[in-house]
Amino acid sequence: MRSGDDERFQDYFGRSVRALSDYLGIGFQIAASFAFFVLIGYWADQQLGTTPLLMLVGVVFGMVGMVLVLLKVVRKADREAGKK
Repeated sequence: MRSGDDERFQDYFGRSVRALSDYLGIGFQIAASFAFFVLIGYWADQQLGTTPLLMLVGVVFGMVGMVLVLLKVVRKADREAGKK
């Protein structure tokens, strides 16, 4: 390969790795917010004997958390697209 091809490959590869890390971070935030609320609801059900009521409440809160994370990501993407 020529030097220009190497530089272009490194540029594309670097952008791909950055995009991948962004998407992995978003996925982790979504999974963590959902799992946190579901596990808290499950634990509270075990303590209070209200199975599965509080776990379902945790599922709802987890879904709200996922939507908030996604809205944050979309707003950030819109701002970045507006700058270009």
